[in-house]
Amino acid sequence: MKIVLLDRATLGTDCNLSPLERFGELMVYDRTLPEETVCRTSDADIVITNKVIIDKAVMDRARLLKLICIAATGMNNVDVDYARIRGIAVKNVVGYSTESVVQMTFSHVLSLLCQHRYYDNFAKTNWYASPIFTHIGPPFYELAGKQWGVIGLGTIGRRVAEVARAFGCRVVYYSTSGLNTTTDFQRLGLDELMATSHIVTIHAPLNERTKDLIDYTKLQLLQNGAILVNMGRGGIVHEADLARVLDERQVYAGLDVVAQEPIAADNPLLHITHTERLSLTPHIAWTSIEARHRLIEGIADNIETFLSSSSGDK
Repeated sequence: MKIVLLDRATLGTDCNLSPLERFGELMVYDRTLPEETVCRTSDADIVITNKVIIDKAVMDRARLLKLICIAATGMNNVDVDYARIRGIAVKNVVGYSTESVVQMTFSHVLSLLCQHRYYDNFAKTNWYASPIFTHIGPPFYELAGKQWGVIGLGTIGRRVAEVARAFGCRVVYYSTSGLNTTTDFQRLGLDELMATSHIVTIHAPLNERTKDLIDYTKLQLLQNGAILVNMGRGGIVHEADLARVLDERQVYAGLDVVAQEPIAADNPLLHITHTERLSLTPHIAWTSIEARHRLIEGIADNIETFLSSSSGDK
């Protein structure tokens, strides 16, 4: 049994792969370029991929391939329909990163809300010269009593809502699909949510309903001092419009995702004047060590379940 992991670098070199080694020979590649994929998968029984595309051309050359394990929840990098035609199983891992993403959501919000970057810099460079024991500079605010708007009340969005409520926030939500009718939290239209919320966090997939959902018009609805955090997908927020608004008005944004990743050097978000209004992380919200451990265990469980099922079919 040959197992090939195509892009270990996307999982981190500190991630323990030993749960995968018990199933057979494990070949590990840090990165795999598109022109390398066919060669590296041609004699594999099982392929593990995070971002490497597995399409018809790859599957047609991988005659031994029985299982594709996606080291993520999203399945858009695998031609699932063709895999079904070929009789190749495709398994993803769900739920492994919820707590990690929730925590990073609050990291962005609290950093911006508390002006953490400013006060950290002051304490390291100017506090020693202060004539008093403290320094009251840019005001910061409490979460308690604020309205927190959640765009996309799925598994992660709901967990964010629960934690926000524990902080004393009044939580409202907007359903991007229009199908969520939960009464645990108040449902609002998008315009009302944007205009009345002090914090807005996005936890939705990118699709035809959410592409450029938050554009200049929607951003103009935010009140002064409001914080927008995107933990969904980059294309949900129109980045040029956001960059414009961050320099025009006192609103803040936290982003873990952008439309093109890694971020392009000419992305307007990298060239704003008011850099203190933007908190940016490189798509790491899902990558706590615990989340990545759960991801590897989930892949191992998927392999074990598949092999047990295959054995039973014989």
